[in-house]
Amino acid sequence: MTTVNIYLTFNGNCEEAFNFYQSVFGGSFGYIGRFKDMPAEGGKPLPLEDAEKIMHVSLPISTETILMGSDTGSEWAANFVQGNNFSISVNTNSTQEADRIFSGLSAGGQITMPLSKTFWSAYFGMLTDKFGINWMVNVD
Repeated sequence: MTTVNIYLTFNGNCEEAFNFYQSVFGGSFGYIGRFKDMPAEGGKPLPLEDAEKIMHVSLPISTETILMGSDTGSEWAANFVQGNNFSISVNTNSTQEADRIFSGLSAGGQITMPLSKTFWSAYFGMLTDKFGINWMVNVD
């Protein structure tokens, strides 16, 4: 089964925003992780100002819907635009389906992270389609 959810990006206030959303929708966070919790990438040290920022948070809204989000890190912050700070997250059951969807959505667009295995054990990639919409494709 393929599901589609919204992924929100914040510039340092993701935790505050998700605490607010939790107060409105109720429920418990399915996951909340900070940038300091992820492995170092390419031997580059994590900037101290990013350590406590949210790397990923998920708040189940219903059995079919999950609100997800993260803060943008310092190197990505320059691209942050409030009001356009969301992606559509597509989750599939197979790498073949993820490849098909990713290939279709990226036609004429820009791949920002090719589909590949990640440290959180998912097959994951990101792109901006030819209409300027940001997408994430994921297989757990």
